[in-house]
Amino acid sequence: DPCQNGGHWTGTFCLCPPNTDGARCQFGASTINITAELGPSILMLARVTNRNFSEDLRDTSSPTYRSFVDEFSRTMDRIYHNVSGYGGTRVLTLTRGSVVVNYKVMLHPPAGDKPTTNLHRRARELLDAANAAAQPRNCSHSAVGLGRGGGVRTSPTGGFSSPELCRKHAPANFIQYYYPYRTQNSLLCITNCTLNVPGSINCNSG
Repeated sequence: DPCQNGGHWTGTFCLCPPNTDGARCQFGASTINITAELGPSILMLARVTNRNFSEDLRDTSSPTYRSFVDEFSRTMDRIYHNVSGYGGTRVLTLTRGSVVVNYKVMLHPPAGDKPTTNLHRRARELLDAANAAAQPRNCSHSAVGLGRGGGVRTSPTGGFSSPELCRKHAPANFIQYYYPYRTQNSLLCITNCTLNVPGSINCNSG
């Protein structure tokens, strides 16, 4: 298998994961668009009551972590689908107690209301929807059962200069090289090799 950075050899070419380039997936993308981070979001906590926390849930690359996050995201999509402006969830951390999920709910930009009023109203909608969600009848390992009493807080609108923003989007081997760059209409993760930005250098190929 000649593919690098998580690429998959199909027999004739490398199928590269997001934000990698090159015939062998050997390069990080010159630019990663994370404009979705500019939209309003709400930070929430949920307790998954029918799972016990295990150490492999600390490892974001483990199959157990990815499977849990996929199932949690699908569950929240079903719970929140009627909430105005709902745009998906992003799991931030998993901790003990059965499993406590710290996650971000992405929202489409508000229209009409004042942004703060709109955000608080939708936070209430999210909390009400989560608390009203029926517990699964089949509490097997594949079902996510939500505990009540999750916390909610709105996330700050600033903080777009932190390199941490790019960590979850950049290829693992290149995380240290990416940093956020704000343009008039978008938010990008770039490196010193990205062309036509202040301080860029000619990296030739790589």
